[in-house]
Amino acid sequence: MRFYQKLPVFKLLLSLCCTLPCHGALWAQASSYPNKPVKFIVAFPAGSATDHVARLVANQMTKQTGQPIVVDNRGGANGFIACEMVAKAAPDGYTVLLTTGTTHSANPSLFKSLPYDPVNDFVPVTPLHFNVFIFVTSPNFPANSVQEFVKMAKANPDKYTFASANAPSRIGGEMFQMMSSTKLVHVPYKGAPQALTDIMGGQVSVGWSDLSTAVPLVKAGKLKALAFTGSERLGIMPQLPTMKEQGFPDYQLSNWVGAYLPAKTPMEIVNKLNALMHAAVNADRGSQEASGGQVLLQSSEEFAKLQASDAAMWSRVTKAAGMEME
Repeated sequence: MRFYQKLPVFKLLLSLCCTLPCHGALWAQASSYPNKPVKFIVAFPAGSATDHVARLVANQMTKQTGQPIVVDNRGGANGFIACEMVAKAAPDGYTVLLTTGTTHSANPSLFKSLPYDPVNDFVPVTPLHFNVFIFVTSPNFPANSVQEFVKMAKANPDKYTFASANAPSRIGGEMFQMMSSTKLVHVPYKGAPQALTDIMGGQVSVGWSDLSTAVPLVKAGKLKALAFTGSERLGIMPQLPTMKEQGFPDYQLSNWVGAYLPAKTPMEIVNKLNALMHAAVNADRGSQEASGGQVLLQSSEEFAKLQASDAAMWSRVTKAAGMEME
């Protein structure tokens, strides 16, 4: 070995020469991203809140980039199908998971094992949307308030049913039973549209749904709203009281919609997609806010912290409600 090859400076220069081409390729890949169609894998069915947000963002991103953004709904199995699909996809930024806290914060507290790792199989990109839920029933159901329903349910244990289309709506029903000392029968569904269809038809008694899916049906007279699950009333239906106003001061239920990429996706691409999605949401904020939701935009690092804090919260709630893992 020549003497200069033993010098620290030589080794440093050699290291830089080896790594610069790699970083240059990543930069070039990110700077031209996206240069082909991007696929949004949506973890819930068409018509759900996640689908609604995904299509708003896809529409604006297509306008911004000139590249088609394809929305592919892979609902069912509590989001397992979509999560598995994206976790196994190439980490190049062209397969994006659009999902909610159901798959990445709540499912670990509901299931003994998952076919995906919410932390290690994905890179958080950004949250996009935040909303509370609405407690609904059929227009023909005799109860017109939460307290009226509690009275009926207490008098008839296990007679009335509640639908769930995701983890928050399932946990919403379990929390309600715990706080109201009632016993309801749980009926699971693949997605919110299917659950609401059976509530409208009277096959299921009640349910907790995201706003963008349920509020139009309430306004059309196809559903009856009993309460919002947030801390205050919403402008879209100012006459509807909260759970807090109806005797449940500690009852709050909310969820977020966000985007993830497969693990090992270069951060240059993660940050580029983050910026593109933020611009897309800001270009059409009114569409989200009109449904009662709130725009929620964060960095990848901030989103990871939100996911972790929500996972801890769901763990506490499921344990307090005495829910057994499936």
